[in-house]
Amino acid sequence: MKKQSGAAGAIIVAAGKGSRMGLGYNKLLAEICGKPVIAWTVENFVMSSLIDKIILVVNPDEKVVFKKIIEPYTAVTDITLVKGGSTRQDSVYNGLQDLRDSVDVVLVHDGARPFADKALIERSIVCAQKFGAACAGMPVKDTIKRVDEENIIVETPVRASLWSAQTPQAFKTDILVKAYEDAYQKGLTGTDDASLVEAAGYNVKMFEGSYNNIKLTSPEDLILAEQLMKKSGKVE
Repeated sequence: MKKQSGAAGAIIVAAGKGSRMGLGYNKLLAEICGKPVIAWTVENFVMSSLIDKIILVVNPDEKVVFKKIIEPYTAVTDITLVKGGSTRQDSVYNGLQDLRDSVDVVLVHDGARPFADKALIERSIVCAQKFGAACAGMPVKDTIKRVDEENIIVETPVRASLWSAQTPQAFKTDILVKAYEDAYQKGLTGTDDASLVEAAGYNVKMFEGSYNNIKLTSPEDLILAEQLMKKSGKVE
């Protein structure tokens, strides 16, 4: 696919096990208000009309079920299913290989965050275009303590300088590609995409996400997600 000037793509990571949820199956297949989590996530990007191509990275064993879930959206947006890797980093890189030559900006998003609305997606794209690398997040509300190996507090960082990172994390495509290639050459493993871009020597702009942009990790999160979805007005 030939690169379109100004085109934006999204890599949605859906290949994880979600073991902390304790469901016995991929948490992205759990339902919120009668619809799978991953359907809500994909729908946000499709209905934003801001994304030209979506790469959904999935476990090969679940490809059939994910393909069926996203089928209603493929008539609106170009969506490709890509095989996940052994780690999240490998999964994103697999998706990046399919996307790198077709878009100028790429957003990487966790499939377990089904509340990234159009405004957040738009902010992601604008910040990537302006700064080259950007990360959604929110200032932390709690006082943070750093502890040693015996859980003794050794530092209380200034809260005003601390943000909790979210996704989307958005980048000019060539920057993200270089960061990943550098990481593999150096044997680096990052906790998120922004950390790999930081390690490659780029500045990453933190911008405001949303406190509602939660990541579903525990059974309690599904209950909260139901409440947030009803509050959003998308369901009755």
